[in-house]
Amino acid sequence: MKLSIDLQCTSPPEWADAVMADFDTFLQDHADCERKANGMMMSMVAKYPDRVEIIPLLIETALEELEHFRDVYELMQTRGLKLENPFEEDPYIKGLMAFVRSGRDERFLDRLLLASLFETRGAERFKLIWERLPEGEPKKFYHRLWACEAKHAHIFVKMALNYFDEKTVYERLLAFAAEEARIVRNMPIRAALH
Repeated sequence: MKLSIDLQCTSPPEWADAVMADFDTFLQDHADCERKANGMMMSMVAKYPDRVEIIPLLIETALEELEHFRDVYELMQTRGLKLENPFEEDPYIKGLMAFVRSGRDERFLDRLLLASLFETRGAERFKLIWERLPEGEPKKFYHRLWACEAKHAHIFVKMALNYFDEKTVYERLLAFAAEEARIVRNMPIRAALH
């Protein structure tokens, strides 16, 4: 059984061009994304303390996201960059969050599947960055991230399958993937992870 979903569209080459042309802006956005990802994991622990089967995985994933933030921040420091405050609105995340249902169980499932989709898109994009970067520490870092994001994509579907049947999980994941592809195709190209 596959524990993630294939993206229904690939990132346009122009996206990678924009990132390489303004890598400093991309790094600032990437740092923000890692901070938000850590916050999302801990938010799920706070909102769903009764889901004891997945709390250890949520904590472990939150710690990995925090490590990624630390590593991006260290890379930013070598380039003389500072964190942005407040967070800029992310049209990708905003668009997908509008697709999340209300209702405790529905929202719980949707948040897990959204996290899987975020990680799947992140893995795809980190691979594109890795392919474009010259040899050095940033290239090694994005290679590690690519592998880690792909692993995270599987974790969230696995978590969902603890509480929902396969049909429910995969039908909803397919619906999210279609919406995600629509959003990606209509987003402006910018030097940001999403």
